[in-house]
Amino acid sequence: MIIGVLTVELHLGEAASLKDKRRVIKGVIERTKNRFNVSVAEVGEQDTWQRSVIGVAFVSSEKVHAHQVLAAVVRFIEAQGSVLITDYQTEFL
Repeated sequence: MIIGVLTVELHLGEAASLKDKRRVIKGVIERTKNRFNVSVAEVGEQDTWQRSVIGVAFVSSEKVHAHQVLAAVVRFIEAQGSVLITDYQTEFL
């Protein structure tokens, strides 16, 4: 069993408040969960209104498959337009 863990740092340039940020992040998280059947949560920078860190986890029987899914998640988040990825890390357990 392989567990793929993706940590994504985001910049939300259009967020003018924590309320705006929460709305945008909630949408990104829900769309990502629905599209890829992964676990997603905001794991850092909860009190900073233009930054966020989200964590994504995926379980697979093969490392290659987990890597492909997490790479697709990164591309999907980049395509959202409402957020900018400033950094990301992928780990496999």
